[in-house]
Amino acid sequence: MKNKKLLFWLIILLVLGCIYVVTQKPTKLGLDLVGGSRLVLEAQTTSTIPKITPDNMDSLKFAIEDRVNAMGVAETVVQKEGDKRLIVEIPDVSDPEKAKEFLGETAELEFKRPVQNFDGTEGWVPTGLTGKDLKKALVSTNSQNGEWVVSLEFNEVGTKKFGNLTKELVGKQMAIFFNGELTSAPVIQEPILGGQAQISGGKGGFEYEEAKKMVDLLNAGALPVPAKIIEENTVGPTLGADSISNSKFAGMIGLSFVMIFMILYYRVPGLIADIALVIYSLIVFSIFKIIPVTLTLAGIAGFILSIGMAVDANILIFERTKEELRVGRTLFTAINLGFERAFTSIFDSNMSTIITCIILYILGTSVVKGFALTLAIGTIVSMFSAITVTKNFMHLLFGTGNLKHPEWFGLKAEEINSAYVADETKRENAKFGILD
Repeated sequence: MKNKKLLFWLIILLVLGCIYVVTQKPTKLGLDLVGGSRLVLEAQTTSTIPKITPDNMDSLKFAIEDRVNAMGVAETVVQKEGDKRLIVEIPDVSDPEKAKEFLGETAELEFKRPVQNFDGTEGWVPTGLTGKDLKKALVSTNSQNGEWVVSLEFNEVGTKKFGNLTKELVGKQMAIFFNGELTSAPVIQEPILGGQAQISGGKGGFEYEEAKKMVDLLNAGALPVPAKIIEENTVGPTLGADSISNSKFAGMIGLSFVMIFMILYYRVPGLIADIALVIYSLIVFSIFKIIPVTLTLAGIAGFILSIGMAVDANILIFERTKEELRVGRTLFTAINLGFERAFTSIFDSNMSTIITCIILYILGTSVVKGFALTLAIGTIVSMFSAITVTKNFMHLLFGTGNLKHPEWFGLKAEEINSAYVADETKRENAKFGILD
């Protein structure tokens, strides 16, 4: 009993934490609920990419989705239009300029060596060392003057390239170009073999925001194909305010009917299940805000569907408990057996759902991913609420005594000890599941 009381207070603390998260953190809503920005990108040919192919567009689409979804499910709609255009719709971003920041720029980092041109002027030629050879980039400060700099750390291949390059250029300049612009051209004093370098930003160094933007772009990686924004505008929500209000009202009505049914049919256990359902909703919604998950109508549908599955688990448990009570088990034993024997069915059905969600998340589009993620989170939490929360509350409420009030479980007194008990079954009948 001591452990059960401790678990009860842990659940209460969890609920208080969830209430704090739900009330303090904002909810991210999808494009269909709050609108956002719409951008049209057009892939650009280069000297190395003379023609835009379907594979180029698939790679570009994947890179754009990966950038805007890096911090969670942003429900960004990225779809191809024609041979070399992408339509990108980003929710809850009404400023196209801010939407551009979400997409970032083409982070092209190049290291070049000096060369003497035919006309006697000096120029720069590529060395083969680029941003693809980076492991990560960080914002740091110059130890000598305190200016903001961008620190680079190369991967294994890049470390070898950079080491060989600095050996060859001792006493000469090495230029660092970012998106085609010269940022600095330091003179190499000695070979640098540790795989680390700095971009100083020239005279005066970088502003912090400038250095931070460069670091974010470098860590995000370069787009596989240069893309130019040729159209930008804002879009309103595809669902009107009335539709959103009606959806909320319908959801509340449906949930209320489910809770009333649980109380009328299962009585006190039904009331406990309803309390566990409220706790479940708080936990799931707080997880959505912490991740954060951007809720679209599809995501809300997944959340509501998981609520139905949470109730379904309680129904399985209560029906098995009632069966044990009809046999004449003690209240404590009946509750334990009800949870134990229903667990296999609950676990199997929930795991099937979770596996399906994983497949949908891996292979689906952004909207489908949102549905899959919300459903998976809800399914996992529903197992906790149905098995841990409901069981703990029932043990604390009913204790270890006998069943004195069958009506509390929706049973009649004459139903107790009325379950059929088979004393003997003929072998030939048992093969077909027939009881004598």
